[in-house]
Amino acid sequence: MFGISPLGWVHTLGSLPAIPLAAYMFARHGRIVPRSGPGVAYFVSMLIGAATVFLVGHQPVSYVVGVVTIVLLVVGYGVGRLAGFGRAGRYIETVCLSLTAFLLMVPTVSEILRRVPDGHPFVTDLHSPLLLGAQAGLLVLLVVGLTAQILYLRRQGRVAAHLSMR
Repeated sequence: MFGISPLGWVHTLGSLPAIPLAAYMFARHGRIVPRSGPGVAYFVSMLIGAATVFLVGHQPVSYVVGVVTIVLLVVGYGVGRLAGFGRAGRYIETVCLSLTAFLLMVPTVSEILRRVPDGHPFVTDLHSPLLLGAQAGLLVLLVVGLTAQILYLRRQGRVAAHLSMR
């Protein structure tokens, strides 16, 4: 079905839970929260997807996306455990984990448009205006989302500094 191999299904179904988990955390917390139940599940799901891309990817860019995703996951989940970063750690964590969500959604949207409906996909050409528009929309969402997250974290830092001065 959809021209996906059994290993491709492991990759797809393994990484699929990361999408609603990320959406939930973005809606609830404005960012991916690594030290939470959904955050741990997101990490596992993303790691499965990023690791299995090496087994199912057909283009060199797939391997680059897999490596970058794993690096961003490790940095995003690890920076909060390291001393010395202070408030910068929250910014690094937020940016890295938001980028992982973006790196998940770009191939997800591309694959959906290139495979659905089965046998007659919406997109057959990688240069299709629909595909390029969807990818551009994801990029805009990333830029707007990261800007909002950074402004929010900055505002939180100012409020915390103001309260500690009292």
